[in-house]
Amino acid sequence: MRNGDVSWWWRDLGGRPPERPGLEGDRDADVVIVGAGYTGLWTAYYLSQLQPDLRITVLEQRFAGFGASGRNGGWLTNSVTGGREKLAVSHGRTAAIAQQRALDHTVDEVISVASREGIDADIVKGGEFEIARTPSQLARLRAAAANERSWPGTDIEELDGRAAASRIAVDGILGGIWHPHCARVHPAKLVAGLTAVVERRGVTIHEGTRVTEIAPGRAVTEHGTVRARHVIRATEGFTADLRGEHRTWLPMNSSMIVTEPLPASFWDAVGWSGRETLGDFAHVYMYAQRTADDRIAFGGRGIPYRYASRVDTDGATQERTIASLTALLRDFFPDAATTPVAHAWSGVLGVPRDWAATVGHDRATGLGWAGGYVGTGVTATNLAGRTLADLVLGRDTDLVRLPWVGHRARRWEPEPLRWLAVQGIYAAYRTADRLEELGTSERTAWPASVADLVAGR
Repeated sequence: MRNGDVSWWWRDLGGRPPERPGLEGDRDADVVIVGAGYTGLWTAYYLSQLQPDLRITVLEQRFAGFGASGRNGGWLTNSVTGGREKLAVSHGRTAAIAQQRALDHTVDEVISVASREGIDADIVKGGEFEIARTPSQLARLRAAAANERSWPGTDIEELDGRAAASRIAVDGILGGIWHPHCARVHPAKLVAGLTAVVERRGVTIHEGTRVTEIAPGRAVTEHGTVRARHVIRATEGFTADLRGEHRTWLPMNSSMIVTEPLPASFWDAVGWSGRETLGDFAHVYMYAQRTADDRIAFGGRGIPYRYASRVDTDGATQERTIASLTALLRDFFPDAATTPVAHAWSGVLGVPRDWAATVGHDRATGLGWAGGYVGTGVTATNLAGRTLADLVLGRDTDLVRLPWVGHRARRWEPEPLRWLAVQGIYAAYRTADRLEELGTSERTAWPASVADLVAGR
C-alpha cells in the first residue's frame, strides 16, 4: 500500500504532471489568481470566456491540482455549505432557495463544460445516497428528509431498510435518502483537463511559485511580484500560509483510502450499479464512491487539525487513520475484507469559523476571494468561479446577488484555543458515534449536541 504521494487520483493518471515554469521576475497582468485548484482555474476559465483579451496569470506553489482539487472524494453535489437554514435565518428563505437552485444548476454546468471541452473525468450523474446504520442515525435521516420536503421543488427520495439495501447493500443498513443532484467524478482528471483548457485559452500558469503576500494591486512571491488590477485569493485550505490570513480559515484534514479493484461477484452482491456517491449520518461521517475501474474510494476524518494550522506536503496520513478507515469500509462491506487497500492519502479543506462558504470582490482594492467550502468544493468552486468572473468584470447578474457574495466570518481563535477546540469537538463526535452504535435510542448522543454548540454549526 502506498501512503501519500499526493493521492491515488494522481497516481491513476500516471503520477504527478511535469511542472510548468515558475515565475521569473516581476510581471504585469489584468488579473492574477493565487492558487491553481478548482476555484482559481474555474475563475480563469470563465474570465477568459467572457473577455478573451484579458491577461490572466495563475500562481501555484506546487502544481495545478496539488491541493484538495486533486485529493477529494469526487462528489460533484449540490450541498449548500453550512446549510440552507442558516442562510434563511441571515438572508431570508428566498435567498436560501436561490443559493440552492444555483448549486443544483452548477452540477449540470460542470458536466456540460467537461463534455463540451473534451474533459474525460469519469463523470456519472448517479445522485447522492446517504444511509443510516443505527437508530439515532435513522432518526436524523428521517428528520433530514422531512426538512428537505419542506422546501419547494425538492426531489428527495426516502427509502426504508430493504429498499436502501437493494440500491447499495451496506451491512446493517436501516434506511437511506437519495437525490439526483450529484455526480461521481475523478478529481485529478477534472483538474488536469481544466488546466489544459485554460492554458489553451491563453491563461499563464506559473507552478513552483509560492505567494507570500496578497495586497491591492500585487501578489508577492519569492521570485518576483505580479502586478494586476484584480488579485484573487483562491487558496482554500492553504490560506493560513499567507501573511495576515493565519486565522481566516482553519485547514481541516480529511483522509481517504482506495481498494484494489473488486471482482464482479462482489458488485453482483452489493449492487451500486447507479454509481451513486455514498455517505452516512454518523457525526464523524464517511464518504465514498465506486470508481470507474471498480474500486471503492472511501474517506473520512482522521486527525482533524494540526497545531498552528500546519498543512502536509505530500498527502501522507497517519497509520491509525488508515486502520480506522479500513475497518469501517470492511464493516460496511464484509465481502471486501480480503481485498487489499492500494493507497491512502490526506488533504486539507478550508473551514470558516461559521462553516459557511464565501465569495467576494472589493471594487475599490481589486481584491477578490472565494473558498471556505468545508468539503463541498467540487461543485461550489464552479459557482464561485462564475461569480468571481462577473464581479471582476462588473457584470450585473443573478450570481452576484446570491447570499454568499460578500459574506465574511469572524476569525478563528488564536492557539492553543483553536487546537484545543477542534480536538475536543471531534473527540466528542467520535464518542457520540460510539455511544449510538452501542445503544438503541433514537436520540442523538449528548456529546454531539455539545460539540455542535462549540463548533457553531
